[in-house]
Amino acid sequence: MGTAENRGFVVLASSGPGVLHQLTGVIAAHSGDIGSVEIIEEKAEGARVYFEIRLPEGESTALDAALRALPIVREVTAVETLQKIYGKRVIIVGGGAQVGQVAIGAISEADRHNIRGEHISVDTIPLVGEQALAAAVRAVARLPRARALVLAGSLMGGEIEKAVREVRAQGLLVVSLNMAGSVPEAADLVVTDPLQAGVMTVMAVADTAKFTIERLKRRVF
Repeated sequence: MGTAENRGFVVLASSGPGVLHQLTGVIAAHSGDIGSVEIIEEKAEGARVYFEIRLPEGESTALDAALRALPIVREVTAVETLQKIYGKRVIIVGGGAQVGQVAIGAISEADRHNIRGEHISVDTIPLVGEQALAAAVRAVARLPRARALVLAGSLMGGEIEKAVREVRAQGLLVVSLNMAGSVPEAADLVVTDPLQAGVMTVMAVADTAKFTIERLKRRVF
């Protein structure tokens, strides 16, 4: 087998039933393996659809032409993939003050690794309420490129703990601040200092860091 390349395409197409089916059919005909697809914008006059596709080397130009040939397609733009630009994602969820402190540590550490060629981005959302937090935790597993979740708060448990165990079972790394409630018992790693929690989370997902949680002799810091 030949080598493959990851390519990004933004397609402006007509709106209506079956549009995505036609686009993916052309991609499949060119041996494209779709890694991610998102409808960026949909209006009556048209929709913008973003694809990240793994293609056989040299197939990108042919696919571009084939997409443009579809009657429903108005424009095709080749772009850098979000994986290449934004890379791995660290998601921080919880109370505003704690989220902000974790973010400072995570962003500072991500900057250090990104200078060395990594691509790590940090997303935050301050939330309150057990159901809202549990829904947010479960949603992280559906976010593209999300590698780690940090739960930053003073008290979390109940349905949030169940959600943490669910996303961990799906392969997501979960770091918790040392807080009241049962969430710390369910997390991969518990860190008392919010700045350090952000730093350690980024170190855990960075390829340029010599740090793995599995090698730690304890899980609470």
